[in-house]
Amino acid sequence: MPEVRHLYLLRHAKSTWDEPVASDHDRSLAPRGRRAARLIADHLRGAEISPALVLCSSARRTQETLELIRPALGPSAVVLVERGLYGASAGELLDRVHEVPASVPSVMVIAHNPGLEDLATGLAGAGAGDASERMAMKFPTAALAVLTVPTAWRDLALGAATLADYVVPRDLG
Repeated sequence: MPEVRHLYLLRHAKSTWDEPVASDHDRSLAPRGRRAARLIADHLRGAEISPALVLCSSARRTQETLELIRPALGPSAVVLVERGLYGASAGELLDRVHEVPASVPSVMVIAHNPGLEDLATGLAGAGAGDASERMAMKFPTAALAVLTVPTAWRDLALGAATLADYVVPRDLG
């Protein structure tokens, strides 16, 4: 039986529009976003989610989300911050996941909509009925999709994963 892998797709927490910044890439988290990221961190800790690899967009808000959840990820997570994940489409995100070595059992991607939501709904061919419906309706900031992947990363295709869980901060706090 092939090894089951886990893919965690986390949208960055709520960012602020109140600060004058040079670009969208530089927006920081709002206070509400910081609270949401801490709730997700508590969930990750409680569910014992500790990805071996974290791929994080280079945008300030994704990196701030990462820093707030990082203590919950465990000491062995390898973190890569990548500019190519900023504004990436679902296809570009999937291409990046395809590059993950087969030896890596679990990956978390921290990125942006619409690409992240499109990837989550595209991959989730089967799964947790109500969770699938809720995810298809809305993938808000700090939402987490937990997918099981029955193939090597390079072979992951749309419809091939199973949605194991879908968590939004509002449900946690």
